[in-house]
Amino acid sequence: MKFLRLFFFVIFAFSSAQKGFEISNPKKTVIPFKLINNLVFIPVNINGVDLTFLLDSGVNETILFSLDNKEVNFNEIEKIKFSGLGESVHIEGLKSENNIVNIGKDYKDFEHTIFIILDESINFSSHVGIPVNGIMGYQFFKNHRIEINFTSKKITVFNEDKKFNQRQKTFTEFPITIEGNKPYMIAEVEMNNEKVSSKMLLDLGNSDAVWLFPKLIDNFEYNRPNIDDYLGRGFNGDIFGKRSRIHCLYLGKFSFEQPLTAMPDEYSIQNLKLVPNRKGSIGSDILRRFTVIFDYPDQRIFLKKNRNYQDPFSFNSSGLDIQQVGMLWEKDLVRIETKKNMAYSGESENRKLPENFQYNFVLKPRFSVAGCRKDSPCFVAGIRKNDELLTINKRPIGDLTMEKINNYFKEEDGKKINIKVQRDGQILNFTLTLQDPIPYQNAN
Repeated sequence: MKFLRLFFFVIFAFSSAQKGFEISNPKKTVIPFKLINNLVFIPVNINGVDLTFLLDSGVNETILFSLDNKEVNFNEIEKIKFSGLGESVHIEGLKSENNIVNIGKDYKDFEHTIFIILDESINFSSHVGIPVNGIMGYQFFKNHRIEINFTSKKITVFNEDKKFNQRQKTFTEFPITIEGNKPYMIAEVEMNNEKVSSKMLLDLGNSDAVWLFPKLIDNFEYNRPNIDDYLGRGFNGDIFGKRSRIHCLYLGKFSFEQPLTAMPDEYSIQNLKLVPNRKGSIGSDILRRFTVIFDYPDQRIFLKKNRNYQDPFSFNSSGLDIQQVGMLWEKDLVRIETKKNMAYSGESENRKLPENFQYNFVLKPRFSVAGCRKDSPCFVAGIRKNDELLTINKRPIGDLTMEKINNYFKEEDGKKINIKVQRDGQILNFTLTLQDPIPYQNAN
């Protein structure tokens, strides 16, 4: 998926003196989350209204950009301007202080500051497949040790040293630095055959594996093959750059071979104030392979392999970028079975009556093509932007989630995908053959 890539590297010129989140439970609290396309979405209640936020270690403050037709009464509002990545420099918004925010049963902040984006185009719900209202960053992590279990899809917030010390014994500890309220660690980046120590942002809000900033790396040369690609959307516009694979990424004793790597162009980072010596980011396609404990107070991170550790770094080889474009009532035929006691020779037994059917109307998602990379399998097959998807491999599109759709496009090279679309009232059928455009090749 080509979204959320650099959406969350936002620079705020504000500081906050709020106390932050506190736990009412003396030991720990557990918060369930949804994991979609490597990203963590948590339930957040603001001033009594239930919302959904992306949890992102790569942002400073709490950002709201959509209310999804809900009404929230915000406190102490003032107008502001802030900046992020893209072509423009500033975006107008609002700052609201002293809001009551609850996450789960026991994690609460009674003086929470929220930054509200007024630009309605800043909304990635259509690329996730669920309503997303905002982003939660540093404030979630700053006071407590936070464990993210990507397999059980639960977050544990520790409030007791004894409980935490018992838990972290089976993990590997690494030092981190908290700079600009964001976590950084040193990783070894091996483009081809030489390891280079690199300062990297630990970015939960980036669904990729690795980002590198070519202009900030001495003698940087792009690995081949590479492709020009749309990398995502920032607060100030679309982000473009290249995609390729590097030979290896090392986090201490942990290593990852041929991870997918995105490299934004110089125009995308021209308005970004980077911390000294930063070379890139480690995204959630790396972090999801561990159970992770963030310890901001003591500037540490703890990692423990999970069952995802050996997963391949699969690329969306179709070239398709899919978005949800609303919901549609569909008529499903449902079989209803009934049973009735009937007597035979003095005995009673259950016997099925003839099967009955009825129509059931169900609200299902609609998806369309947001983009089709030039010269990719989808482009060669004839699929184009704004085509509305009807079926994939004969499965009705309304029966699929965004996650399942994207999984079709990450299968092995040579796999044929049959797609039926509607374009200007016409029904069209296409067959595309998956082909990874950026397989890793050793340098000569």
